[in-house]
Amino acid sequence: MNSYKKTVFLVDDHPLVREWLTNLINQQTDLLVCGEAENGPQASKAILDSNPDIAIVDLSLKDSSGIELIKDLKQTRPAVAVLVLSMHEEMHYVERAMRAGARGYVIKRETTSKVIAAIREVIAGKLYLSEPITAAMAARFVQGKTLATQSPVEQLSDRELEVFQLLGQGRPTRQIAESLCVSLKTVQAYCARIKEKLNLASATELLREAVRWHESRNRG
Repeated sequence: MNSYKKTVFLVDDHPLVREWLTNLINQQTDLLVCGEAENGPQASKAILDSNPDIAIVDLSLKDSSGIELIKDLKQTRPAVAVLVLSMHEEMHYVERAMRAGARGYVIKRETTSKVIAAIREVIAGKLYLSEPITAAMAARFVQGKTLATQSPVEQLSDRELEVFQLLGQGRPTRQIAESLCVSLKTVQAYCARIKEKLNLASATELLREAVRWHESRNRG
């Protein structure tokens, strides 16, 4: 019976979310959870081995980036469909995820029935976006919002945004370098570019802005 089920791999750093998704998915007659991971490196190896039909990926992972994982999967396992399940509803997260290779984006406040519908749609080769995201994209299009009118933070590259987020979490630059598997000098170069793009004069201003931005994203 299981051989006829589509396999699902879960990537989320919250055990309760993984448990909830496992219970929800395994109740379906056509779906089966085949594995799970809490960070990018762990997920990359496991997905390479298990080759699921779809990976459900959160963008905020333990010591790693969901965006970078999606990019990695696009290179190493292009046949594995990726559906993002995230608390982040801001358009710059959606755009980055879709550019990285995701085929769907669902916000965590959606109903369970819509999460299951999204999984099936993406496995079937279709794109799926939560209704609030579709509405926001339509509004953005109507308003003619371009890169020039976006906030400075939205104009950071994926890697720069990742460094900015980690700074906002209170991570020292040496720890950020270890998490991203790059040199301290590389992280310092990212910080310099971020300061320039955000028009910040010092490392102290950069840290303050990063903390403020991180707290505003996680409020409520």
